[in-house]
Amino acid sequence: MIKPTTTFSTSFEEDVYTGLTTFPKFLYSKYIYDETGDQLFQQIMEMPEYYLTNAEFQILQLHQSALGQKFRTDQGFDLIELGAGDGKKTKVLLRSFVENGMDFSYQPIDISQNALDGLTNSLQEEIPELKVAPQAGMYFEVLERLKEASHRRKVIMMLGSNIGNLLHPKAIDFLHHIEEAMSENDFLFVGFDQKKHPQTVLNAYNDPQGITAKFNKNLLARINRELDANFDLEKFMHWEVYDPETGTAKSYLVSEEQQEVIIQKLELKVTFEAWETIHTEISQKYDDATVRWLADQAGLQIDEVYTDEQQLFKNYLFKKKLS
Repeated sequence: MIKPTTTFSTSFEEDVYTGLTTFPKFLYSKYIYDETGDQLFQQIMEMPEYYLTNAEFQILQLHQSALGQKFRTDQGFDLIELGAGDGKKTKVLLRSFVENGMDFSYQPIDISQNALDGLTNSLQEEIPELKVAPQAGMYFEVLERLKEASHRRKVIMMLGSNIGNLLHPKAIDFLHHIEEAMSENDFLFVGFDQKKHPQTVLNAYNDPQGITAKFNKNLLARINRELDANFDLEKFMHWEVYDPETGTAKSYLVSEEQQEVIIQKLELKVTFEAWETIHTEISQKYDDATVRWLADQAGLQIDEVYTDEQQLFKNYLFKKKLS
């Protein structure tokens, strides 16, 4: 009988132990994003069912000039992107700002060093005159470092509806942490996926090619590789649900049979009943009233709203709330 340990050398170990010894079981989606997970997510963003990427891409194309005018100051500004990924959408703005001779620096932040390296290399090739200062690490730690680094306007940007990975209380807490790092002259530019036909939402996270299933199962593959576990990925199925009332889409990995998994590095045996779940992701959908409420609770106010032609997605520009 393998006995569990209570000491951990990394947050990944601790979070996996906590999630798999809790009922119902869960794992944090942020750990999907290793090199393989990054590649799978790039494939997801290219799927026709995954409307979010094209909708936000269109928003940035339609409003690039207006955004440039909004961000511009005589002293220049620092564009700080949280969860930059491959920067495909961001490059629309970066090219526009460079072509218009704007004084700014681009500081992408990502937990994945692999993603940052790829982005930095591509920017050096595609926009060599751009000032790039990548920052690896957790968002709030890096924002705290950057808070006093410059007296120029900070434009903190988070694209792709990454905030949708958080339920409302945690989203408020997240936004409030960013608000604390902002000055009166700063902006926060965030993408929020909108409520829409429930089938459209389900199709985006339950593609027939099975890419999203592989993406979620990459969590188990990473645990196998890094924590010396023996998950059989074929014994788990990916399942997606969407509640149109709350606007919450949830992803699960479902055990198709009764089974036991050994995680050697944690000295842990995990038992699964048939059809028992591991909750892996949420993807929250919004309307204007909900976003306004979240902002107000976090000490922010909406300055502008930008949307695509079909109004599938919106990017909200926030400032600190006037006292």
